[in-house]
Amino acid sequence: MHIHILGICGTFMGSLAVLAKELGHRVTGSDANVYPPMSTQLEAQGIELMQGYEPAHLEPAPDLVVVGNALSRGNPAVEYVLNKGLPYVSGPQWLADHVLQGRWVLAVAGTHGKTTTTSMLAWVLEHAGMSPGFLIGGVPQNFGVSARLGGTPFFVVEADEYDSAFFDKRSKFVHYRPRTAILNNLEFDHADIFPDLAAIERQFHHLVRTIPGEGLVIHPTSEIALKRVLDMGCWTPVQTTGEGGQWQARLLAEDGSHFEVLFEGQVAGTVDWELTGQHNVANALATLAAARHVGVVPELGVAALSAFKSVKRRMEKVAEVNGVTIYDDFAHHPTAIATTLDGLRKRVGDASVIAVIEPRSNSMKLGAHRDGLPDSVKLADQVFWYAPPNLGWDLAATVAGSTVPTQVCESLESIIEGVKAIAAPGTQVVIMSNGGFGGLHGKLASALAE
Repeated sequence: MHIHILGICGTFMGSLAVLAKELGHRVTGSDANVYPPMSTQLEAQGIELMQGYEPAHLEPAPDLVVVGNALSRGNPAVEYVLNKGLPYVSGPQWLADHVLQGRWVLAVAGTHGKTTTTSMLAWVLEHAGMSPGFLIGGVPQNFGVSARLGGTPFFVVEADEYDSAFFDKRSKFVHYRPRTAILNNLEFDHADIFPDLAAIERQFHHLVRTIPGEGLVIHPTSEIALKRVLDMGCWTPVQTTGEGGQWQARLLAEDGSHFEVLFEGQVAGTVDWELTGQHNVANALATLAAARHVGVVPELGVAALSAFKSVKRRMEKVAEVNGVTIYDDFAHHPTAIATTLDGLRKRVGDASVIAVIEPRSNSMKLGAHRDGLPDSVKLADQVFWYAPPNLGWDLAATVAGSTVPTQVCESLESIIEGVKAIAAPGTQVVIMSNGGFGGLHGKLASALAE
């Protein structure tokens, strides 16, 4: 099917284009302004972009025109679509009909923080191995794309209260029918389409009306406007975040870069990340609540948030516990391992460096790099290798001749015990894998904190 998208370079419509292409459609699009980052992402996906809204872009006629909400009557492309009787639909309606149908939708709504929180939630589910689909109003660094179909029933969507199209003045999120909904906050916004806060509250009420009784609504205790929304009627269980809520944070750093998460009074773990600000702490609590609703235990969610960064897994500092610093790095090739350790050694001087390595890539599993492994770690003071049962070659024999004290472990628990036994204040622990490594980073941080 040939789908033409009007307004394709908007963050929402561009993301929609990516999903349509992934579904196997031929996708083209036009926009008044074709520019990066969305144009770059779309061209990389093989989507043809056209500058302006010429009726000629719609010849020969596409099978369907998806109309962005930036377009209105009087636009030459819109007038051509109507005059020719071409089939057309709003973006949110297309998404609902062709992507969200039959899926467990997790929606993130609110005046502020939608993109960040949606990115966080998609990442937490990804880290937990749930391979979610997502549509985000931006390009999150953890994924490098703003949308994908995903391989499981779970779909995370940024749920905007802006209108759907010139012919559908309902908020976009009314189409999404989420089972899990985060309502981050609510203030007056979008004065071009909403006369006052009450009008936006009414749209949020319409969203709440669509959430099933077996679903979940998550909101902070501090938001008066959201309390008014829920007082209009709510048929769904509710969880709250913030002061007096079920999910709380205890700041361990004033800037919000390090905090303890509590769920119903119990410590669920510690988040240590590059993000700052109380608003991001609040976003994190809502994310953990939503993730728990689909089966991600808070401890795993906390470990995931510690790996949520602007640049993913390139010597990311994920925790600092009792003076021990833990990094996550993507290195999974001997050269990359050696380079990573060289950079760290130059930064920390004589401090003790512990390397924890999972040979996880396909090349590693085939043993293609094994001869280079012993020499790759020579700048570490101690190395823990993880030998999963499906490795297919003898890791212990390969690293036996290493000049560095070495342990080969068959479980995460034995790695944690080994590191815990030798780590002291000032120790730098770098964990290297091209996968999630079973949440080792968070588990190790928790163990060191005990």
